[in-house]
Amino acid sequence: MSSKTQTTATKEEATPALVPKLRFPEFRAAKAWESGKVDDLVDTVTPPKKLPTSIYASSGEFPIIDQSQSAICGWTDDNEALIQEGLPLIVFGDHTCILKLIDRPFAQGADGIKILKSRSKVGTPFLFQFLSHRPVVTEEYKRHYSILKEKVVFFPEFKSGEQQKIAECLSSVDELMAAQARKVDALKTHKKGLMQQLFPREGETQPRLRFPEFQNAGDWSEGRLGDIATVLQGYGFPERHQGQKSGNYPFYKVSDISRSLAAGKVFIEESANYVNESLLKELRAKPIPEGTTVFAKIGEAIRSNRRAITTVPCLIDNNAAGVKRIKGKATDMFIYLLMEQISLIDHAGGVVPAVNKSAIEEIAVKFPEPAEQERIASCLSSLDTLITAETQKHEALKTHKQGLMQQLFPSPEEVEA
Repeated sequence: MSSKTQTTATKEEATPALVPKLRFPEFRAAKAWESGKVDDLVDTVTPPKKLPTSIYASSGEFPIIDQSQSAICGWTDDNEALIQEGLPLIVFGDHTCILKLIDRPFAQGADGIKILKSRSKVGTPFLFQFLSHRPVVTEEYKRHYSILKEKVVFFPEFKSGEQQKIAECLSSVDELMAAQARKVDALKTHKKGLMQQLFPREGETQPRLRFPEFQNAGDWSEGRLGDIATVLQGYGFPERHQGQKSGNYPFYKVSDISRSLAAGKVFIEESANYVNESLLKELRAKPIPEGTTVFAKIGEAIRSNRRAITTVPCLIDNNAAGVKRIKGKATDMFIYLLMEQISLIDHAGGVVPAVNKSAIEEIAVKFPEPAEQERIASCLSSLDTLITAETQKHEALKTHKQGLMQQLFPSPEEVEA
């Protein structure tokens, strides 16, 4: 054997087989996986037409799919816009990087998506799961398909049935996640409807639903938010002082509030930054007390009404504000519930929407005596606890799926090792 032949053989023997850590029993002796770029594994589908957002309907025969977070963004009866060949198809948001697996006839909404149809080597459901496991990272407002099409995909032989087995396994977890998400949404809808009953409507001074012991308590008081709560401001801490993982006080940013809300939590417990007592004195900053409802006061975060209740004395940054009950006038949880119903964007001004201290104080509110506030808060808090628990179950399913995909798909790092 020549030295050149020996060298080639040695390289081939040194290359690890492309296989996942976890393989279904019937495929453990099957061939190693192959690899290929997305661009070589798919064809793009051109829709017969794209429907502008102005003609999206709230009901219809066919769903409209775009690159938004929503699974379906609208409905249409337009047969001429229908995409129905080659289903299922993958929809990729060129700006948002959203991935959707569509298995029913649909119409494309607006612009900014790529519709992908797998070629013979890779099944569409398998490719969708693989790309979901290693998604394209959004880079501001740009087109991302140029990145997606260069991604390398690992896949077993299609005719072996292993792709289908993996896709079915992960799809079953997706179905569980979707069912759990619907359960969380149903609870949130129930809470919203209950709040509409427990708080007076506009122009009224009594709620439609009242607990028996308060049915003869009379009208709720009317006033300003500043009459029952103190508005507290945040601080602009220099960047050089941020990043501390421990200290006397948590320093909450809007991102911390958002994470708490996304996890279904009423109380904010985790912070990416902490502040020491010595730094507090140096900057002449004053902690806000526990029981304060904190929320975003500037930017698009105002629209989503992100808020949480503090559990310890803490600091908030200058993109946030807080409201703390005035003793004898309101309870902490009632203040939180009031903020849940207030649309701060309606009180904001400026090119970049922002709401200042005086505008928050002037927001019109209605409120009963503290005893009734506590009763309302107790009722709705039990629902919040249930929503948090069900949200955590949903998050646990997401974590389970991520772990499963790490086992079922080969790791690029292991392949390169």
